[in-house]
Amino acid sequence: MVTVCCAGHVNWDVTLRVDRLPAADGEARIRDQHSSGGGSAANVAAALAGLDLDAGIVGAVGDDQNGLLARRELENAGVNATHLAAADVAPTTVKYLLVAEEGEVAVLGNDGANEALGPGDVDPAYVRGADHVHLTSQRPETAARIAEVAREAGVPVSFDPGRRLPDRDFTETLRRADVVFVNDQEAETLLEAEHDALVDDRVIVVKHGERGAEVHAPDGGYAHPGFEVDPVDTTGAGDAFAAGFVATVLDGGDYERALEFANACGALAAREEGARTAPSRDDVESFLSGQFPA
Repeated sequence: MVTVCCAGHVNWDVTLRVDRLPAADGEARIRDQHSSGGGSAANVAAALAGLDLDAGIVGAVGDDQNGLLARRELENAGVNATHLAAADVAPTTVKYLLVAEEGEVAVLGNDGANEALGPGDVDPAYVRGADHVHLTSQRPETAARIAEVAREAGVPVSFDPGRRLPDRDFTETLRRADVVFVNDQEAETLLEAEHDALVDDRVIVVKHGERGAEVHAPDGGYAHPGFEVDPVDTTGAGDAFAAGFVATVLDGGDYERALEFANACGALAAREEGARTAPSRDDVESFLSGQFPA
């Protein structure tokens, strides 16, 4: 069994570094390109493994070369991939990430095999055996099923719905989540009438990017201003943040410590290229020591 079961998207990313993000009918110059694993759930699992937690992934890739590469990269990062299915109905999801010089990102992609995993494909025993379940964007009915199994077993659930929150019905998953991660734009959607009642007694973590993050909890609010770094690629910073937050809470840390540690993880991730950035616990503690010298 694993300490944290991460469920959601597993991608193969093609990162194109450009001089700027092109406007409509515009053009940008590609300065560099590389390929690597991606997908929010996979990124969080790899980041948790980098922080010395036993992390597993529940999701699907295609029965193809990109799927094999994504699986191997996760396994090499220390992630348990025994519940990463190889679907024969769709190819591995490929995302094209346009990263501007100042770190801004635009994403192009298809659903691919990420939508192949249905609620009937979930192994309840694997979910129940975890100490924590972290869900990211995926088929709403699949996310709801995993959250239901975890909730019935008393396993805490965190949920990061991502940029597709306005377009998908995650009502049941939001109802069963203990912690919800959103960025500023997603927070506006979450506070709309149809969602507001669902998250009244939840812990809401709002990621502000370079401006840090804050926690809205039933017992009060907490905030951390973040850390100033020169960003190279912010693609995986939010996933690294989520991993740092979950890891700290599992270690018994309070929300103030969780925000500090998570912001450090996000800052370190933003200094590296690619979505799959996994700073080690020593890296994070060293970074924090440099921010607050004795």
